Amino acid sequence: MDIRHIEDDTGLDASFAVMQELRPHLVNRASYIAQIARQRTQGYYLLAAWRDGGVVGLAGYRVLENLLYGRFVYVDDLVVTAALHRAGVGERLLQAARQQAIALQCQHFVLDTGLHMALAQRFYFRQGLLARGLHFVETLPQEES
Repeated sequence: MDIRHIEDDTGLDASFAVMQELRPHLVNRASYIAQIARQRTQGYYLLAAWRDGGVVGLAGYRVLENLLYGRFVYVDDLVVTAALHRAGVGERLLQAARQQAIALQCQHFVLDTGLHMALAQRFYFRQGLLARGLHFVETLPQEES
């Protein structure tokens, strides 16, 4: 297995089906590629785990800075194809993103997971991440265009 950043649309195209496992609302490959392009302008990076020429896992992250954490890496997306759950792919992706944070001299490594995702929470605890708060969200009304 090889872990490397996706740098082009060909890699993004290869990653679409795996990202859909985490984000099933993504239904259009071209829209996905365009969204990643926009996110890249905001500092988003996408690591992929490749096996036998295909993507089997992804870790999307960005480098941010705020008053709470200082400079930190925030993991937006972490997904491993269902066939390889518990095969160490997620651990390797998380470790690769953590190494990026260390190389970039970040003080913290941060991610969110749903309260309903007990298996994910146990995985993150095993990876050395600790729950330090709750994430509050409000969906805002959208004007029709």
